[in-house]
Amino acid sequence: MATDIKAPSYPESVQEGTLSHWHVKAGDFLTRDDLIVDIETDKVVLEVVAPVTGTLIEVFKQEGDIILSNELVGRMEEGSLTDSAEDPSEQKLPPSIEDNDGLVNPAARKLAEERGIDLLHVKGTGRGGRITKEDVVNHDKPRDNSVKETIQEARQGSSMLALGGDERVQRRVAMTRMRSRISERLLEVTQTTASLTTFNEVDMSALINLRKQYQEEFTKMHNGTRLGYMGFFVKATVEALKRFPLVNASIDDNDIVYHGYQDIGVAVSTDRGLVVPVLRNAENMSIASVENGISEFASKARDGKLTIDEMTGGTFTITNGGVYGSLISTPIINPPQTAILGMHKIQERVVAHQGQVVIRPMMYLALSYDHRLIDGKEAVRFLVTCKELLEDPAKILLEI
Repeated sequence: MATDIKAPSYPESVQEGTLSHWHVKAGDFLTRDDLIVDIETDKVVLEVVAPVTGTLIEVFKQEGDIILSNELVGRMEEGSLTDSAEDPSEQKLPPSIEDNDGLVNPAARKLAEERGIDLLHVKGTGRGGRITKEDVVNHDKPRDNSVKETIQEARQGSSMLALGGDERVQRRVAMTRMRSRISERLLEVTQTTASLTTFNEVDMSALINLRKQYQEEFTKMHNGTRLGYMGFFVKATVEALKRFPLVNASIDDNDIVYHGYQDIGVAVSTDRGLVVPVLRNAENMSIASVENGISEFASKARDGKLTIDEMTGGTFTITNGGVYGSLISTPIINPPQTAILGMHKIQERVVAHQGQVVIRPMMYLALSYDHRLIDGKEAVRFLVTCKELLEDPAKILLEI
């Protein structure tokens, strides 16, 4: 029985996607839920899996094609490997990539490419010597770098152009849909907002000492969740937003929309581009739950597993360029929000403290805001509140 393979139903905010990569080819045998194809939208990469166990018999869309919601991309013939065999012991496996005189399960092939494992060195334990996903998981021999780079170049669909007799080479790679959309949004922000940035600095001594003192106990108490700085920054931001609700508001045509909740977006950098998953109702979250939530988002972002729901909404955004060594920057507002907080590198500097010259671990904070809605006084007071809370973390816990 033939079964259609269709693209997922897109949410209202997504109009179309691009078929970015086929993980299998016509004739491959698949088990239910095996990964078949990736569809990249302007927000996330959606994975289409096998709806049944059977053989992929037809492919209707190619890599680079535009895919609409619920559009047909392929067709499978349902059935097991032994359905058409007179003698199961003599059953011939369907065509697939041959490695080491064996056959490779599509899921195993994908995992091997991700981990840089050479399938020539993997021994198959499946039927007829078939290499399964478990075989790849249990194998840790890395693939030769040249082979891995070749696979990555093939996936990118890049073209190499030799220039001149000295063989200077350049590579042209098509911009992904996500990167293209990010470019459009950033350009739109610079053209449609009255963006201004104000700066301040935070003495991180108290937070650093607090983290050192309670790191081990915190990790044990919260099942391995490490105590970082983001938990304190999110909680300080939430408290400051409560005091200055205009910074938590957004503009909708000629209306100001005030939000009675704090949904904090946390910018995460990935190979595909910058994504901003959202911590819902951060005002109700503990520091441990914030740290755990951010850790899960980072893991999902690296694996391309973030959902559209996890990245939509948000009333305020925090971005941390300090993890890459940025000392100071002017973050760009994430519309329709009207402000964004930028964290930076912690660096020891000479400062004056109570009439004495001392060396302290300092961090610059930057608040970019839309001057159409937020005045300088409001923005500066908001940033100063964040500074005071972070320099005296007890105020965060006591909400004072």
